[in-house]
Amino acid sequence: MTAHPLPDPVARAFCRQAASCRDLGSPLVAALCALVAERGLPDSRTRRRIATWPGLARSDADAVPLRLCGALHRLVLDEADAGLAAAFPPAPLDRDRLWRAAGAAVTAHDAFIAAYLDRPPQTNEVARSALLLPALLDLQRRHGLPIRLLELGASAGLNQNLDRFHYDYGAWQWGDPAATVSIPCQWRGDGAAPDASPLTIAARAGCDIAPVPIATYSDRKRLQSYVWPDQAHRLERLSAAMALAADHPAAIARGGAADWLAQRLAEPAHGRHTIVFHTVMWQYLSEQERARAENTMRRAGRPASPDSPLAWLRFEADGERPGGGILVTEWRGGPDDGVTRMVARGDFHGRWIAMAA
Repeated sequence: MTAHPLPDPVARAFCRQAASCRDLGSPLVAALCALVAERGLPDSRTRRRIATWPGLARSDADAVPLRLCGALHRLVLDEADAGLAAAFPPAPLDRDRLWRAAGAAVTAHDAFIAAYLDRPPQTNEVARSALLLPALLDLQRRHGLPIRLLELGASAGLNQNLDRFHYDYGAWQWGDPAATVSIPCQWRGDGAAPDASPLTIAARAGCDIAPVPIATYSDRKRLQSYVWPDQAHRLERLSAAMALAADHPAAIARGGAADWLAQRLAEPAHGRHTIVFHTVMWQYLSEQERARAENTMRRAGRPASPDSPLAWLRFEADGERPGGGILVTEWRGGPDDGVTRMVARGDFHGRWIAMAA
């Protein structure tokens, strides 16, 4: 197979993604990204699109390496490329075999892969709910009101069912042990386990600029394609979460975060605790959209009271390590309204949570 190296900025983006995949426990995707960085891609529409991707030298926000890996995984899920499937799990990782199979797949399925690059990766990682649950339990304990959940960047809305999952933190558990979606999350540090009372969620809704459908086989396979193929536990959990969503469908509106929030936060919410939440989506908003969304929440927080409090709960990358930060900002008519506090740090795939001291 003849391969052509990618421009240095593009190759570096694949190198960075390889390092991230190694940290997050996917040797296969790490190897695939590293091989593309080292050896390039066969001459193809796919290679030309990736090599000339706008802005890739400055930002990884478009996650181009994961778009390519998702397309290759989709071919395996659809049983469309036997050679590639033979190099994927459960076969042991063989870099040279993987490289030959991936290159051959790019050549054989060039039009499909190039088109697959159009859409950004979406995993709707439900394990991130384990990073939100302790804060939600604490907010409910302190306010004692039914919760109105509003999710930004909701994707397929799978995390709208977070109270229907079972969580195992080792030191403590929450939810129905018979739940079809079970999330293990290592509890790190000396933080005390929260009061494990049931959550009382009175209403739930979300928005996304491009909601992810899961109604058809093709919809579900696309979502699965962005989960790394050597992480069977995540694929199984995603399948269970999609099945649960079929019984408890989410209400996800199409729209931008700021405009949707302005509409929802203008609705009366007396006797309810409104909690706006999101996980790993803030970085994808423009600076202007982030400012508008935050200003909307702060304006809505001014008339907040103990009978209608507002909270902003999020898990996002913050430039610190390890993992990302879990933050809460509250408005309840108190002197410290609008102050943000660090609740914990968590793994981007929900594998562990370390509560703040």
